[in-house]
Amino acid sequence: MTSESLVAAATILSFGIILLGVAFGSAVGDGLVASKAVEAIARQPEARPNIFTFMFLGVGVLEAFPVISLGLAFYLIFGLAPIQPMIAHLTGK
Repeated sequence: MTSESLVAAATILSFGIILLGVAFGSAVGDGLVASKAVEAIARQPEARPNIFTFMFLGVGVLEAFPVISLGLAFYLIFGLAPIQPMIAHLTGK
C-alpha cells in the first residue's frame, strides 16, 4: 500500500464521517425546532404567526451548517487531496 493510497483512503473516510455527522445533526436539530414550535403554538395559538417566523429563521440558520460542511467536505476531497490523479496513478490510466 502506497502513501498515495493511504491519503486517498483517509480523505474518503473523513469525507464520509463529515457528511454523516452533518446529516445526523441537522436532522436532530430540525426535529427539535419543529417540536418546540408545535409546543409553543399549542400553548399560545394566538402567537402562531410569530412562532412560525422564528421557526423558519431557526431552521434556516440550522440548514446553513450542512451547506457549509458540505463545502468543506468537497474542498477536502477535491482541493486538499487530489483524488483523481491518485486514482489515475493507481489504476495506470
